[in-house]
Amino acid sequence: MLEARAKRRNIRSSPRKMRLVIDLIRGKNANEALNILRFMPNRASLAAEQTLRSAVANLINKDDRGSLDEDAIVVKAVFVDQGTTMKRMLPAPQGRAYRMRKRSNHLTIVVGTK
Repeated sequence: MLEARAKRRNIRSSPRKMRLVIDLIRGKNANEALNILRFMPNRASLAAEQTLRSAVANLINKDDRGSLDEDAIVVKAVFVDQGTTMKRMLPAPQGRAYRMRKRSNHLTIVVGTK
């Protein structure tokens, strides 16, 4: 069984928001997962779709015989890790400043054949 992976790092979206999108495609057929991501309104789904397309392309390039059926490609594993956090200051009342944390995430998608 062939396997290929694609990683995308420092996506400007919080890991929590990305996990909401990713949980919908885990274990699904690659074509079905791409359709789900294409029609989702979330901004995180665009980065997930691009990463999934990259993982599928990596798997097709890895196949030496060229006999890979695209309907047999399955999303085997998907996970999101926390990336770097940019810390910014937000003005607050009475001369104070609150810390604003702009989070990012790292997305990893592993695809393979059935």
